[in-house]
Amino acid sequence: MKRAYYLFNPGRMSRKDNTLKFQPGEDAADQKPRYLPVEGVSALYIFGSVDANSALYNFLGRKHIPVHFFDYHDHYTGTFSPREHLLAGQMLVNQANAYRLRKRRLHLAGGFVEAATFNMVKNLKYYQGRGRDVSDLTERIQLLRPKIASTGNVPELMGIEGNCRQLYYEAFPTIVPGYDWEGRQKRPPSNELNALVSFGNALCYSVCLDAIYNSQLNPTISFLHEPGVRRYSLALDVSEVFKPMLVDRLIFRLCNKRELTARDFDVVDDACFLSERGRKTFVSAWELKLKDSIQHRKLNRRVTYRHLIRLECYKIAKYVMKINDTYEPFHAWW
Repeated sequence: MKRAYYLFNPGRMSRKDNTLKFQPGEDAADQKPRYLPVEGVSALYIFGSVDANSALYNFLGRKHIPVHFFDYHDHYTGTFSPREHLLAGQMLVNQANAYRLRKRRLHLAGGFVEAATFNMVKNLKYYQGRGRDVSDLTERIQLLRPKIASTGNVPELMGIEGNCRQLYYEAFPTIVPGYDWEGRQKRPPSNELNALVSFGNALCYSVCLDAIYNSQLNPTISFLHEPGVRRYSLALDVSEVFKPMLVDRLIFRLCNKRELTARDFDVVDDACFLSERGRKTFVSAWELKLKDSIQHRKLNRRVTYRHLIRLECYKIAKYVMKINDTYEPFHAWW
């Protein structure tokens, strides 16, 4: 089975026959090269300073392996995307039409916001049942959710989603006691929880982009977020649905079970970031989360969280192609 690989240390990546060779940098304690069979690689995530040449990227392109890049502060900076071997002209035309036609775009955008806020509430109720009193914030979000169906344009939808998320973030100090939190601060993250949210959201965005890449959808045509603001804005749409269940629940668990501590963070010029140790801990837990499986109610079989994201892309594609009359977004049932 293919898997994603995360590179944190500096070095050089090159092709060696039908494998990927990673040679650690001169400062590494272990100078022994590592080899990755290319047929077992689904994606590469580059956090360190890694040198490569065009021959390697031509090889990765032929093998349809994307490479996601992150800067020193763990911000997602871009992706090397192989040639879109699965894209189809008919899908592109229909996806553009779905964006252009107000009713169809609102249906998709509303679905993303409705599912995102539903999953936020699901998280709050989960922790309410475990002794965290977040009932007031839960009720306030639930009062806003009915407005989604009657909203007449996308900016209003974004406003509702933003208000719900602000209330949702207010619950974080109750769910994860002992951590500083004064609301969401992105660039740069001001404390440990903000650093975790930024890092987790970047990983979720990348995984959603991989799922889109493996469908016939075009990642540049989105419905909730405006195309052109970000290059792959459809990944932002899809990630809204899954961030509460994948990113936030993982953060709550890692913090509450003390799997991450103060030594897993670095503070530089009043900005807080995960240390190399912290990133490795988070990524290890993240990959286990994506591989975890649940019993799917409609398919009547177990599917992984990673596959749930791909199924979401298929549902969007079927609505765009008018195979299905409605888009029914993912709602967590546990």
